[in-house]
Amino acid sequence: MNREEFPPLPQARLAGLHCEVASTDSSRRVTLDSPAFEVMTDLTRVPAATISADTSLPDANRAMLLRGVRMLLVTDARRLVVGLISVADLLGERPVRIARERGAHLRDLSVASVMTSLEVVEAVDLAEVMRADVGHVVATLRRSGRQHALVLERQEGGRGLIRGVFSASQIARQLGEPQPVHTEIARSFAEIEAAISA
Repeated sequence: MNREEFPPLPQARLAGLHCEVASTDSSRRVTLDSPAFEVMTDLTRVPAATISADTSLPDANRAMLLRGVRMLLVTDARRLVVGLISVADLLGERPVRIARERGAHLRDLSVASVMTSLEVVEAVDLAEVMRADVGHVVATLRRSGRQHALVLERQEGGRGLIRGVFSASQIARQLGEPQPVHTEIARSFAEIEAAISA
């Protein structure tokens, strides 16, 4: 069917109704015993949040804010993943240290200078995820000390597909738990820039 063949759905005015926001179905609530796949962002269904390695740090910060994410996959011109950058990487101590070492401003640094290179990134195999529970994912994130974990789908010829992402904050929301506040993440990029320029 082309666009013109879809009739619009009927709509009704809400005037005079007492509307409430629907509650999450408690029978579908995620628990630590739920299948891990239920808390994975499946990149075959949700477009991956990516960024180029030569993007400036202020632009990377804006990209995260606009997309509402705390981690971006760093890709090259062929869309191959070369690393990742998280809010903690972006607003932590690493960019401040690198800027001081180079005698530069934060705004002059690129994603490549502070990203975590793919060579040191660990990922969980999709086959393991399909057998795991949410509790296993939580334990994995705790052990790694990171807020995100990548899920790898192995392909023939030594190739891999980044198939999904686990996010600690998303899992906390789905479990109905309070989310931890990270003080270095709460600072704005402008505050950090001002601190090193002083």
